[in-house]
Amino acid sequence: MNEGIFKAMSDSTRRKIIELLKEGPKTAGEIANHFSFAQPTISRHLTVLKNANLIVDQKDGNFIIYRLNTTILQEWLGWIFEHFGGGDSDEKE
Repeated sequence: MNEGIFKAMSDSTRRKIIELLKEGPKTAGEIANHFSFAQPTISRHLTVLKNANLIVDQKDGNFIIYRLNTTILQEWLGWIFEHFGGGDSDEKE
């Protein structure tokens, strides 16, 4: 499991960016509109998410469009559930 994913998801701003991108692809400006941070701060958060392969970007004219990398998210969630989810079926309530 890529350790960068844990670093990326440990920050509430980056988790909010992931939530925003669940709604569909967005430009950095559209993402930044949801925060009170300066654009360079949002760009740093996007870079961390991109380095963890949680998001991908694509140039579209003068804009860069960000979208979720659902494959990595599914693998990460699968790992989380495998190691921490479900609990032991023999546990007493």
